[in-house]
Amino acid sequence: MQDSSSSTLAVQMLREVIVALVRRDGPALSAHQLAVYLTCYLTGGDHTVRALAAELSVSKSVITRSLDKLGELELTRRAPDPSDRRSILVERTAAGKALLDELRGIVVNTASGSVGIAAE
Repeated sequence: MQDSSSSTLAVQMLREVIVALVRRDGPALSAHQLAVYLTCYLTGGDHTVRALAAELSVSKSVITRSLDKLGELELTRRAPDPSDRRSILVERTAAGKALLDELRGIVVNTASGSVGIAAE
């Protein structure tokens, strides 16, 4: 279990990352969309609507709406599963990989700049 100052610092860093995301010039993602996006890009294996819904403990309709938006932004795309035509796989895109690199930079900058943050 983390002590209070560690958890306060973690939440402050999360806030700073979110603020940086809001301020940057690029697509604005909801919490659901960001969770789906990060799950697709940071966890291995094939991703389907059913599997994403189970992993995130949300309904399939939440995943579908999130994937609709991610597809509009060209951050993911859907493709038929060659092993099961009833299933659709979520694929990564070049734009999605570029966003992940940008997010990594934001997190690194936030972490390196937050050394002096005072826990309240």
